[in-house]
Amino acid sequence: MIQTNPPRRAARILLALTAMAALVSVDAPDARATAPLGVTAEALPDATADRVGALFAGGLDGGHFCTAAVVRSAGRDVIATAAHCLDHPATTVFAPGYRDGKAPYGVWRLAEVSVSPDWTDGEDPDDDVAFATLAPLDGVRVEDVVGGFPVAAGQPDDVTVTVLGYPSERDAPLRCANSTSLLSDTQRRIECPDLSGGTSGSPWLVDGALAGVLGGYEGGGTVAEVSYSAVLGEEARELYRTAADAP
Repeated sequence: MIQTNPPRRAARILLALTAMAALVSVDAPDARATAPLGVTAEALPDATADRVGALFAGGLDGGHFCTAAVVRSAGRDVIATAAHCLDHPATTVFAPGYRDGKAPYGVWRLAEVSVSPDWTDGEDPDDDVAFATLAPLDGVRVEDVVGGFPVAAGQPDDVTVTVLGYPSERDAPLRCANSTSLLSDTQRRIECPDLSGGTSGSPWLVDGALAGVLGGYEGGGTVAEVSYSAVLGEEARELYRTAADAP
């Protein structure tokens, strides 16, 4: 049964992370683009791409409609995506590293969802970010399989970001890096071509750490050449702390 913003269960097996600093450190796989800035290309399989996956309706035959990424957590079971991607969490599943019709790391069911009340009440684009915990698969936690990105809020206005996401019509992720700018105090903008429908929820990575997700203003953008992300503010960080069991 899906619950929204419930108290988190204690992690059953693994050692809990002892401080938020451990969760937001940046010793993650190198997420630098393999193409020049502003150029979109297929993301080659690697440790970074394996942590990113497609969200499907029911199963692999249900079609993928959004993107999500595994982030670090005490329970080793949390993904980040756009809030507008989780309208139907009970039937949504996550396939990390999905490629060519196959889910090499399994298909994971959502267990709990954390979204802002401001998104629930009015779909405020500044709160278009969400975290969800995944049920174990055969007794294993998703982060033990593919690892997870640390979370790093508070980035400079013009920071260079790498975006990885799954357009709905493709069966492999795309990757693009470019410098960003602020559309407003609460919305970040990037110019990358071909990030069309299905890339909502894609992680925005800075030095291998998640600094946003594709979404927010205009649902993430109405043209494939320009995308947006809500700036991760205190409310988003609190959602993450709740989902991740972080202090």
